[in-house]
This record gives sequence, structure tokens and C-alpha cells, in this order.
Amino acid sequence: MADTTKKEGIANEIVPIPEILEDGMQHVNNPVLDLPRIEKQYLTAVKGYSQDRNVFYFTDGRAKVEVLVVSEEIIRVRLAPEGVFLADFSYAISNKPDEYVNYLLEESDTHYKVKTNAVTCFIQKDNFYISFGSAEEKVLNADFAAMHWEENVDFGGYYVYCTKEAQEDEVFFGLGDKATNLNLRGRRVRNWNSDTYSYAFNQDPLYKTIPFYIGVTQGDAYGIFFDNTFKTFFDFAAEHHDQTSFWSEGGELQYYYIHGPKMIDVVKRYHSITGTHYMPPLWGIGYHQCRWSYYPEKKVRDVATEFRNREIPCDALYLDIDYMDGYRCFTWNKRYFPDPKKMIADLAADGFKTVVMIDPGIKVDDQYWVFKQGKENNYFCRRGDDYFMEGFVWPGRCQFPDFTNPEVREWWGTLYKGLVDDGVAGFWNDMNEPAVFGRGTFPDDVRHQFDGHRGSHRKAHNIYGMQMVRATYEGLKKLYRNKRPFTITRAAYAGTQRYSSVWTGDNIATWEHLRIGTLQLQRLSVSGMSFCGTDIGGFTGEPDGELYTRWMQFGVFSPFMRVHSAGDTRDREPWSFGPEWEAICKKFIELRYKLLPYIYSVFWQQHKYGDPILRPIALLEQHIAKNLQREEEFAFGDHLLVSPVLHPGQASKIVYLPEGTWYYYFNNKVYVGSQEHTIDTPLDEMPFFVRGGAIIPEFPVMQYTGEQKIESLRLNYYFSADSCDSYVYSDHGDTFAYEQDVYIDKHFIAEGRNNGVSIRQGEQGLYTPNYSTFDLYLIGLPFTPSNIIVDGLKVESKKDTEGLSYVQLDRDFKKITIQ
Repeated sequence: MADTTKKEGIANEIVPIPEILEDGMQHVNNPVLDLPRIEKQYLTAVKGYSQDRNVFYFTDGRAKVEVLVVSEEIIRVRLAPEGVFLADFSYAISNKPDEYVNYLLEESDTHYKVKTNAVTCFIQKDNFYISFGSAEEKVLNADFAAMHWEENVDFGGYYVYCTKEAQEDEVFFGLGDKATNLNLRGRRVRNWNSDTYSYAFNQDPLYKTIPFYIGVTQGDAYGIFFDNTFKTFFDFAAEHHDQTSFWSEGGELQYYYIHGPKMIDVVKRYHSITGTHYMPPLWGIGYHQCRWSYYPEKKVRDVATEFRNREIPCDALYLDIDYMDGYRCFTWNKRYFPDPKKMIADLAADGFKTVVMIDPGIKVDDQYWVFKQGKENNYFCRRGDDYFMEGFVWPGRCQFPDFTNPEVREWWGTLYKGLVDDGVAGFWNDMNEPAVFGRGTFPDDVRHQFDGHRGSHRKAHNIYGMQMVRATYEGLKKLYRNKRPFTITRAAYAGTQRYSSVWTGDNIATWEHLRIGTLQLQRLSVSGMSFCGTDIGGFTGEPDGELYTRWMQFGVFSPFMRVHSAGDTRDREPWSFGPEWEAICKKFIELRYKLLPYIYSVFWQQHKYGDPILRPIALLEQHIAKNLQREEEFAFGDHLLVSPVLHPGQASKIVYLPEGTWYYYFNNKVYVGSQEHTIDTPLDEMPFFVRGGAIIPEFPVMQYTGEQKIESLRLNYYFSADSCDSYVYSDHGDTFAYEQDVYIDKHFIAEGRNNGVSIRQGEQGLYTPNYSTFDLYLIGLPFTPSNIIVDGLKVESKKDTEGLSYVQLDRDFKKITIQ
């Protein structure tokens, strides 16, 4: 728990031993007992500093604080209580920006100032308080008390603490999959990856640890990334209205200050150090169907047949644990699936990819080849007494690989070869918090290699799932050669986006959980995990047709779109609730496929520039105080705004539209932004708007990605008097050639006037797409075009089969003028 009063240079304060309980509260032992006592210690006055290029070391004579200039906008702070730092190692950090940074140190009678062109870090001499602000020295984040620590008498090391001021107007966002309101102010949360079946609103912790938050105060934003893999806690002015604290039960007090001043800038700069998602295969962002479990083979084939006969698009079918032989990973149950290779080939011929689950628990069985290899090579985790860590999961008695060992990760990646040879296209890593029946997870004394930085499970727990899916991804990348893997994981730590997509775990089929899902995906997206989704329809419980359909509508605008459900619930296929609901679900799944080129382009913006895919209203308009509390509307990329229907029988809802002009997608009615509107919500529609001025690419409806060759790509231009930039990205759809610039990123700049429109095009990349022309549809023009000039030549408009007018353009046109 963070300290409750400012400490004026107090060190060596004697206090009873604290007991840090699961709720994160600090409870003091009975003082009448004769117990050992420990020192609660704070940094004292700064006595000096040294410098090594962009690293500054400040000391109070005993402890040291490192201030590292990472980039113009990012500064890292590390505390060494005894003056000796831990090895500089992190699973979260993919790279430190390799750029030339202008920085300098200024000293006054009261402060040191480490300055870049964007950030000022203040170190107060008399009490070692550290603050951050703009280059103009507008302070956004300041210490409330000096960094401090307590000896951990049970395990060794320290509890480490940092307490910041919480401004009266300050709000907080981020921290991953927390099942609570977007604004975290007033909440205390902890990070300890946990298997939380049927979790509730405000239940904490859940499956993921993303110790990164965004603060907004005085209209400006900053970020704090507390890169510590132990159990960590955050208090956002919950215990004391003027304090925000973060602390850990071990490890190093190390955090990054990330400057904005816009929220989206903070997220992008967080991505600059933790990485972005690799481009998914195009089929990975189509519609996916899953259940625990589809078996035997006939059931899988029947589901696939129903999709194609009903002409409901679908790209992937999933096999849960029942496809395995006795739940042994990397095996097939030949009674259920006698010829899996043929089944997968037949599904592939009909446009379906097959995705299968892999868990970390390996059955203890000397006749099982995976267990034998792991045992012979000493790849499984051991406890402090040197016995193997054993626990019961689906196969029964299991041992667990130490994925923090690079040799084990290399081995694990090779295990997928048989399934890849069988044609499996994607892999789903589950139960990797890690979950163990009866005890929850591993005991604290389990040891981990940690890439040479050895530690107990207290250190490795929160990154176990991340390192498992890393091993999966890296192994598949080799096995698939130049093809992109598709992976999904339940447990994660900051940086997991480099290896996998995520989903929000075992939710419930309730309207409340539909709302929770909209909050979790927005939060994950601004926390660096943009490729995220929920179990559409709820994993457990029984939705009715309305709830299922409204969830499907929201699912269209989830970066990862998958229906999944438990085996003891009713069927969850799009046709399972009757013809009325099937027709609506089909309409919206088809909408997903029409929007795929836009969605794929948004993924490119995420990969290339770190833009979050889902963007809360707060991120769009942080300068408007009321918008910092809005939760139901969010943007998907730059140009789409969505407001899911979250209540049964809801006939209309109030929707806030940000600044600008907005078109209601289903009838192209124009709405003015910066205000609220009452929008009807018939069952076959959901409030969904397109930004005026945008150009939105569309595919024709397909039953699966790649079914049709696109010879002319449709572009929908929505008129606005404002200038607007739009991007359309294309590549092979399944290879890593884009890393060698084999892609095409079209950049359109549209400028509208009351009597004309000008659209210019530029591009970058070396890829030649299949389509040779664009069909440009002009929506909402306030005038009837009399002249259409393309690169100096007059052209005529055409009409499609529905009687809608469009202009056909050469793919490489430079400028079109419409008057």
C-alpha cells in the first residue's frame, strides 16, 4: 500500500513487518508479539550524480536512481535500494528507439532537470521527488512521496513502491482486460494472471497483466509503464483522493514515463518500445466459429456444410481439447478423427481453416512422446526442493514446460510440426496463466530459468503465458516458412502483441457481459493489445436470440471475431436461434466481409505506426471533460464509429458523435458531430457511422477470404467540406513479404466543397494488387456532378446492377476532380 503522507526526507523508519494480502492491502502484524522488525526506507536528499551518455545516475549516498533518456518523449526511471541495479532485461521491451536524442542536464539550487525537446524530468534535491512535464515545464506527473521499499523477509528482495500525486481532474485508462469502467479513478487493482471462469463486473484480477496506464490531466495525457513481472498493484486515488500509487511484491521499481500530450501519442509511443502486432493472415480477421467441442469428425463436417449451404461467410473452425488423444497435446483422438489430414484438406478445399487448442500441461506418461522428450531433456519446471512441479489439468497428472528457457521454447516450437503437416492453420494457447486444478496455479517456489535471469514463479507467473505463445509463434514461423502464423492466447503480459491475438476468456451469456466485453476490448486496445475479441454470445450460460444477435453485431467491430461456447450450453451457430435471428446474423457477418479491406488497412496502421484499432471517445476528444467518461461509443480505426446495443428490447439509444460530419451507414443520413443524437435501433441495425470525407474500401460479399478475385476494388467516398486522409492497404494476405516492402499503401486526400470535390492519390510499397481499377461511389454530394476530370481527362459515370452511380478509375490515377 502506498504511503499516506508526504515524507520529508525520512529514511530508516522502523515499522512492524507488513503482511501483503491478496487484496493488496497492507495489514500489520500484532505489535505485542515479539516479531522481527524491518525498515521502511525512503530516498533522502540527492547528494550527487554521474552521467554515461543518455543515462544519469542520482544517489542519496546509498540508493541510486537511474534516469535513462529512451527517446524524445520517453524516460525510464529505475531504483536500486542498495546502489546495485538488476540486470537490464525485459520480456516486454522489443527495442529501444534507435534515434538521436537531444538531451541536456540543467542544475539549479533546488532541482536537477533532464530535458529533451519534448520532456522535462525534474529531480528535487532535498527529497528526491521526481516529476515529469513538457519541454515548457508544464508538470503532468509528480511524486507525492519519494520512492521507497521494504525488505521482504519471506522471500528476500524488496517490496517496491511509487506514489504519485493525483490531480483533481485526473482520469486514468489502460491496464488491459480489467472488467470495470474505462476510467479507473477510484479503483484499486492487481495484476496476477488468473483463470477466472464466469468472472463478474469489477472482479479482479483476470487473465492478463498489462501494467501500463494513461493519465489525463489539464487536457494533456501521459503514460506510465511499470515493467515488473511480479504481482503488482495500482491504486488510482482509491484510498486517498490525491494519490495514485503502484507497487510490487518483488523485483525492481522500474517504470517508463511516456509523454503525449495526446492519448493516441502515448499509445503509439508505448508500442515503440513494446512492439506492435505483426500483420495477421487475412483469413485471421474473418469470422471464426468455435465450440467446446466440435467432435467427432462428422459434427465438424456438418457445421461446415451448414455454413456453405446457408451462405453464411466463415473462415475458420476450431477444435477444442476433445480432438486430442486423452487430452495429450499434439496428438489426435483417432476414434473421433480417424483421418484428420483428409478432413482438414477437405475443409480447406471448401474455404475453411482449422485451428486447434494446445495447453501447457503435459500428461505424465512415459509412453507419450512429448512427455518423454521433455523429461529426458529436463525441460519441465521444478520446485524449490528440486521435485518436478506437478498438477492436475485436463489430462490428469501433468508436468509443465519452463517456457522462460530459450531451449525449451525452441523445442516447444518443433512439436507443432505434425499438426502443421496435417494442415492445421492456426493454434490457440489456453490454460496458460498457468491454471492448475485445485490449487489455482503453480506454487511460489517453482523455479524458472528466465533467459538466464533466474527466479521463482513469483517473478515468472505473469509472463508464463506470454512465453508459451512466443514459443508457439516462433516455432510456427519456422514451420510455415514465409507464411504468417495465426495464434491466440488467453494469458498475456505487456508485449504479447508481438506474438499473438488475445481474447477475454470465459465470459457469461448476459447483457452485462456484452457491456463488459465492449469495455474490455476498448481497454485492451489502448493497452497495446489491439488484436482482441470476446467469446461472442457468451462462453457459459444461455443467450436468447436477441442477446446473441446484438453480440454478433458488436462482434463485427471486434478486431478478433469468434463465436465460442461451452459444451453444456445450447448450440451457438448463427442459425441456432431461428430464421429471424439467422437472417440478421448473416447480414452482419456479410458486413464484416465487406469491410475487410478497411479492417485490414486499420491493422496495417496498427502494425506500422502503433495506432490502436479500437479508440474510446476519450482518446478522440480528451480535451472535452465529459467525453472522458463516455464508454458506449468507440471508433474502429480512423473513420468508423460504433455504438453497440447493450439492453434487451432497446428501440433507440442516445449516441454521441465526435466533431465532424457523420453518415449513418444503413441509410446514409447525415449527422452533425460534437453532440448527442437519438438513434433508432431496430433489431437488424446497430448504430454505426462513417466519418464524412472518408474513403472506405469494400469487398463484395464472399463466403471466405480469397474466394473471389478482386478485379475492381470498390471505394465509397462520403462527402464532407472538411479535408480527410484515408488509407487502403494491400499485400499477399498471408506472407511476410510486407517486411521487405512488398505491399501497397494507397493514400487518398479528399477535399470537398459545396460545388466540387478533389481527390488526390499517392502510394508507397512494391506490391502489385490483383485489382486494376477502382469503382468510386460518391455518397452525399450536395450537387449533381456535371464534370468528372481524372488526370486531365473527362470521364462519364456508370451504374451498377442496383442502379447506383459510380466512376471507374485506373488504379494508379493521381487526381480526380468532380464539379
